[in-house]
Amino acid sequence: MSRSTSTVKPFISATATKSRGERALQKGQHTKQLIIDAALGLAQQIGLEGISIGVLAEITHMSKSGVFAHFGSREELQISVVREYYQRFSDEVFFPAMNAPRGLPRVRMLFANWMTQVAVEIQSGCIFISGAVEFDDRTGPVRDALASSVQAWLNALYRAVSQAQEEGHLRADADARQVGFEIHALILALHYEARFLKNPGAIDRAHTGFENILLRYGMPAAPTIL
Repeated sequence: MSRSTSTVKPFISATATKSRGERALQKGQHTKQLIIDAALGLAQQIGLEGISIGVLAEITHMSKSGVFAHFGSREELQISVVREYYQRFSDEVFFPAMNAPRGLPRVRMLFANWMTQVAVEIQSGCIFISGAVEFDDRTGPVRDALASSVQAWLNALYRAVSQAQEEGHLRADADARQVGFEIHALILALHYEARFLKNPGAIDRAHTGFENILLRYGMPAAPTIL
């Protein structure tokens, strides 16, 4: 009997210790996510360079050392914000479009989702755009994280355009990167016109521009047989 008890107690103790460790890990991850959320909101308003450990400590009601402990440096915090923004962008723009059929329907869905995102960012700001202004002439891991995130998204757009060509929805002789470049240019122009210049009708002009791109690179209509 005593032998059984002696073997059970260490097992219970180990299980309890593991449970406490898991709870501590979950709490730490939750706290880190709260900091990233606050930092992302700050970056959308005043840019990645506006992020400071001190301000985040005030926002999250934590000590500066508590905030710093989760990242180790301001630079790592900025990179975490870039990754979080990219993940949210992918979840809202890219992944839902994968449910659309390959080809032009998927390209249209990507653009529609992107436009929905921009409609929000006209008010809140886009760190891909503000970050490009802040880090375009710098080197380092924050710039690399920004550039690789934007490039990954553009590569996904190029693939969607190429698939539309494979499906016969767009001209096979068109340059997929040129098509993607022109679509991307519409988004950048929309941010400038709507957020900075506050010109009315910018969203409608972006939609019109997108349809003009598809018309220009689309397959010619079959001739009518009389």
